[in-house]
Amino acid sequence: MTKISEINGVCNLRANNSGRLVRSLPICGNGHIIMTMKKRTIPAGQFKAECLRLIDQVADTREPLIVTKRGRPVVEVVPIRIREGKSLRGSVTVHGDIVGPILDSWDVDR
Repeated sequence: MTKISEINGVCNLRANNSGRLVRSLPICGNGHIIMTMKKRTIPAGQFKAECLRLIDQVADTREPLIVTKRGRPVVEVVPIRIREGKSLRGSVTVHGDIVGPILDSWDVDR
């Protein structure tokens, strides 16, 4: 029987048939497997030289890119979220005169 050991709220160790604990895919309490993707990193100097191409690549692949300086992450280039815009046609109704003045007369000479 396979047992799952929970560490810091994430299950990532299991006992194999011989009873030894072995590392497995992280499984949370509800039985789902947790999968993460390693983000791409690039040194700042290389990013500077290839900036336009890398920006286009991030936009096309929708995968973020982390720029590092001396091995430390300093900035993350992420694709902009594109929201589907829906038409507002038919959602506005006009009640009365929208061009004429609001008041009958104006007191501008005071």
